[in-house]
Amino acid sequence: MSNRIVVPFGPQHPVLPEPIHLDLVLEDERVVEAVPTIGYVHRGLEKLVEKRDYKDYVLIAERICGICSFTHSVTYCNAIEHIMGIEVPARAQFIRTIWMEYSRMHSHLLWLGLTADAMGFENLFMNAWRLREEILDDMEATTGGRVIQGSSKVGGIRLDIPDEKLGEMVDHLKKIRPLLEESNRIFTHDQTVRHRMRGLGVLTKEEAWELGAVGPVARGSGCDMDVRSSGYSAYGELGFKPITLPHGDCLDRCLVRSEEVLASIDLVERAVAKMPDGPIEEKVKGNPNGEYFAFSEQPRGECMHYVRANGTKNLVRHRVRTPTLTNIPPLVKMLAGIELADVPVVVLTIDPCIGCAER
Repeated sequence: MSNRIVVPFGPQHPVLPEPIHLDLVLEDERVVEAVPTIGYVHRGLEKLVEKRDYKDYVLIAERICGICSFTHSVTYCNAIEHIMGIEVPARAQFIRTIWMEYSRMHSHLLWLGLTADAMGFENLFMNAWRLREEILDDMEATTGGRVIQGSSKVGGIRLDIPDEKLGEMVDHLKKIRPLLEESNRIFTHDQTVRHRMRGLGVLTKEEAWELGAVGPVARGSGCDMDVRSSGYSAYGELGFKPITLPHGDCLDRCLVRSEEVLASIDLVERAVAKMPDGPIEEKVKGNPNGEYFAFSEQPRGECMHYVRANGTKNLVRHRVRTPTLTNIPPLVKMLAGIELADVPVVVLTIDPCIGCAER
């Protein structure tokens, strides 16, 4: 007689910021299988592309996610700009890159705080979110918005950042960098954290490739995968190199994100140092006609926007593949064989964003 039982996890759970449901098949306290279910926050945003002007739809694309919102708007604009053959001015590309790295910093710090809170590390949780506020302050000062910026448009950006303000942003990042390093040091060297995460939820490099893992999940398994290496926007001029670690466990996925916060500061400093002068937008005439796949590296990994247009102001199709959806099969693999009490920690290490995945 089988001694297996099924325990539901989610869609509402104290450690889950957004709803995902897992049916956990257990033998005693050990997970032998996890069956995921999504679909609780679907909004039908892609369908709206048939009713909105393709220029106005940028604001809807930005609302796919409340964390990596700016990167969604830039990826959508990249698709339209490639179809229409629009050459975006260099200054706009550099400023887009700066805002995308700010989005990465505030997303990773948000995740760091949530993970610390899930482990009962309240001081680290509050410190991570206090540092995130510093990042959001700069985003608000330069765009007018903290999580929804509305600053990207087809052909460039709506707002320039004066050179004086760019210098202030770099000075601010230099001031908070030691605080970020100290926060990372506590998180990555604390014996309690290492004991809780080392060797837990292992995903090997081969499994990461086979299951299509992306972002910090793939890089924490040693896969040298990062769309920024392709050089889109201004990344090709900033000497970008992905951060990878070999163990494929929860701790390495955390270490990759911690290091990426500091790497983002380096990228912003280089972008400001090389900031070109010139216009911030190219005038857009006519309507798009064609199709294109645009890729970007969001905080959680590779994101794809597919756009198909027929020469009218309304697009025929807009399809988005987000990193959280891609990382669910690797998550199922990580959960097999672990104890029930470790499930929340493993789930958090893929940094799930279900609103983004369901749109």
